[in-house]
Amino acid sequence: MTRLRITVLERTFNREIAESYGSDAFKTGDSFGPCPRFEDGQGFLWDGAAPPPGFCPRAWADIHGEIRMVQSGGAHDFLKRPHAAISCCTDGIRPVVFRIERVRDPMGGGVHTSSAVP
Repeated sequence: MTRLRITVLERTFNREIAESYGSDAFKTGDSFGPCPRFEDGQGFLWDGAAPPPGFCPRAWADIHGEIRMVQSGGAHDFLKRPHAAISCCTDGIRPVVFRIERVRDPMGGGVHTSSAVP
């Protein structure tokens, strides 16, 4: 079975857009700032079944195409490592950038990539 590692590379925040278009409740609430559902550097292992526990459903829907591409052996020739992708959720105020990579199956047979790539 091919397993994937999904790593949060960066949570970003478009402050000017948030201040211009965000509701008053949002601007004064605890979630004003980068996405509170993830942490930079946070990692998830995916085994091909349901999304990992705690993974944001919106982000999952946004990056699912890249997940399937990497799972099936696809690659982007502009990245340093094969069998990997960089993708993000499409939240215009608080986008999150993810690295998706194949990892070795502990039972053998799977393609792997190094987790040391920044």
